Formats: sequence, C-alpha cells, structure tokens
Amino acid sequence: MYSTEDVLIALRKVVHPESGKDIVSLGMVGEVVTNKNGISLTITPEKSNDPFISSVKSTIVKAIKEVLGADAVISEIKVQPKTTVGKKQEKKREILPEVVNIIAVSSGKGGVGKTTVAVNLAIALARMGFSVGLLDADVFGPSVPKMFDAEKFRPEVKQEKDIDIIVPILKYGVKVLSTGFFVDPTDAVIWRGPMASSFLKQLITQGEWGVLDYLLVDLPPGTSDIHLTLVQEVPVTGAIVVTTPQDVAIADAIKGISMFRSEKIDVPVLGLVENMSWFTPAELPENKYYIFGKEGGKILSEKMNVPLLGQIPLVQSIREGSDNGLPVALNDSVTGNAFMELARKLTEKVNQRNAEIRPTIKVEITTN
Repeated sequence: MYSTEDVLIALRKVVHPESGKDIVSLGMVGEVVTNKNGISLTITPEKSNDPFISSVKSTIVKAIKEVLGADAVISEIKVQPKTTVGKKQEKKREILPEVVNIIAVSSGKGGVGKTTVAVNLAIALARMGFSVGLLDADVFGPSVPKMFDAEKFRPEVKQEKDIDIIVPILKYGVKVLSTGFFVDPTDAVIWRGPMASSFLKQLITQGEWGVLDYLLVDLPPGTSDIHLTLVQEVPVTGAIVVTTPQDVAIADAIKGISMFRSEKIDVPVLGLVENMSWFTPAELPENKYYIFGKEGGKILSEKMNVPLLGQIPLVQSIREGSDNGLPVALNDSVTGNAFMELARKLTEKVNQRNAEIRPTIKVEITTN
C-alpha cells in the first residue's frame, strides 16, 4: 500500500497551467487517502470555475501511474473549491456552477450520426477519468435513451428548497438526462418552440448535475430555438460539428459553423468530426469504400479553418452497439479506440481554448 508521502511526491509533478507551479506548492491538495480500494484525494482550486481543473485531474492520473506504477489505482479525485468566483462572474455561472466545460455537439442536418458521436464521446471521456454528463437536447427526436439501453428509465424527482430536482441516470460512467425519459418511446413529441425551450431549461437548471469536467449537450440538427436557448442559459465552452463527407451534409455543416461564429453567438468551434468517412466490411477490414464521398471533412476543415478532430468509419459494430445499448466506446476495438482518440483530441482543444481565450459568457439576444 502506498503512503500519503508517496502520493504527494507524484503530485509535485503536476503543474497548474495558469500559475506554472505544482499543485502541492499551491496548496491545492487536500485530503489524501490510501487503502485497499486505491488512492482517493481531494483537490482544492482557488475558484469554483477554474477552467484548468479537467486538465489537472488528467495529469494527476498520469503522474501517479508514472511515479507509483501503472497498476496504481486512483479510486476518486474530488474537487472542493476554496472560494466561489467574484460577484460579477458568479452571475454568469449561477446555473451549473460546478460544471467546468460545456460542449455543444451539433450537426447541420439530421442523419449524420451526431448522437452516436455524442454518446460514444461522452463514454470515452468517462473512460479517461473525467466526470461527464450528457444532456440530450434533441427534444423532438431523443435517441440517447436507446443508446444507453435506458428507454424504460424514469428519473427520480426530489424536492430541495421547494424546487423539483431531477436526478440523472448514471450509466457507463456518464450522468444522462433526456426528454426521452419523460415520454413514451412510441409517442411523437409535438411541442411548439417555447414549450421545447422551456423543458430544456428545466433539464439544465433542475438537473442534479453536480461536479462535472464535461457536460456534452446533444443538440437537434440544424439551427433552432433550442440552440439559442442553450447559449442564453449557460456559457458554452465550445462546439463541435458532426458531418459526413457528402456535399449536402458539408453545405449544412457550414451553416452550423457560421451560426456559432456569428457576432451574437460567439461560441468557439473546437473542431469538426467526419462520421461515416468510409465503409469497411467486417470480412475485409483493410478495405475502405467511400460511399459518401472522400475527404469532404478535410476540405471543409481547411475552408473554414476548423480542426478536423477525427474521422469515424461506417462499420456494422457502431450501428449494432447503438441499437443494443452497448456503444463501441466501451471496449478497446478499432472503432472504440477511434472514439478514444477523438476524446483525447477534444480535451487538447478544450485545454488550448481555455488557456488562450477568455471564458465564454451567456448570450444576451435583444430585438430592436
């Protein structure tokens, strides 16, 4: 069994990106517990919305395994901020105050596999050791419950200070809430825009999300009231856009990128994900058939100056995993590893964004 001092030696190698000093010297290490279940520790950042916490947690895991050995088990890393942010900032983060990064997952059109990417990306981030939530904001066509094999789940609603708090399901290491948890899977959701937006606000503000490194928001395809509701309710860290290589999908993806980059919205576009890049049959794993065209994502990436975060092939196992409620990111297959690599690139872009750009603020949209 490791001693507390052994752990502290490892933690002295973890440098906070903003200060350039190690977290032990900064007084960011609280309680350290070592027992048969592994190593658990508490880190205490100065501010409740420290944008580097997810990066620090990831580095802690790497440092402990490098110093104490690859078989060292990190059972828990708690985050307990010393202080809340200043009054002006606090107003900006009064909703989801313990969520560090909010990532919008969008697409210009339907049918490109946006939800498949969102679900597998959330699971991949959880496998990397991050605390992750997934909010299914695709109000009119929620498919997240099926992909998590949770179509029959109905959230617990509890009272806290006369407010109804909705408890997400925790599955595969991801906290999940979806409109699909509140309606019968066979029923069509027939809501006007204001009703859909109001329900999304409830899931955001009344969901028991707690402390999260990443909250992924699976948006409806296109641009809609739901997109505006999200950016008006919370400061979105950044967006990723999912497309297929075909021209019609690329044309709609351009509109999605332009929406986030517009002067009124001003949400950084972290990258592009090209889904269904090629078809590979199981019996011919080395073959690639470009059914939807070739390198459309790469061309769009260069045209719009947006990083291409990953190319996901069209293979039977991804479809089967989504239908069976066992997403491929749960295993170390070729397709599972593709999503793990996508998650790694996303965290790199998020860390870079947080280091170079001021925190996003909620959008104030007024009409003249």
